[in-house]
Amino acid sequence: MIEILIYAFIAVSSMVLWSYVVHMMIGGLVSEETEYLVMGIAVTIGIIVISAMARDVIQRRRGRK
Repeated sequence: MIEILIYAFIAVSSMVLWSYVVHMMIGGLVSEETEYLVMGIAVTIGIIVISAMARDVIQRRRGRK
């Protein structure tokens, strides 16, 4: 159970950091709507990647490869 909380905390903090990085890279260079769109795309990609990594860890712990 504590592992799930740790994974969730890391995932949320990573997504916040990732969206802030996008904000710092393109903030002020493009319109606000475009910035939010790119932030959303970046966070979505990050969620997919983190989900795939978590799924792999769960499968390995259950003995499947």
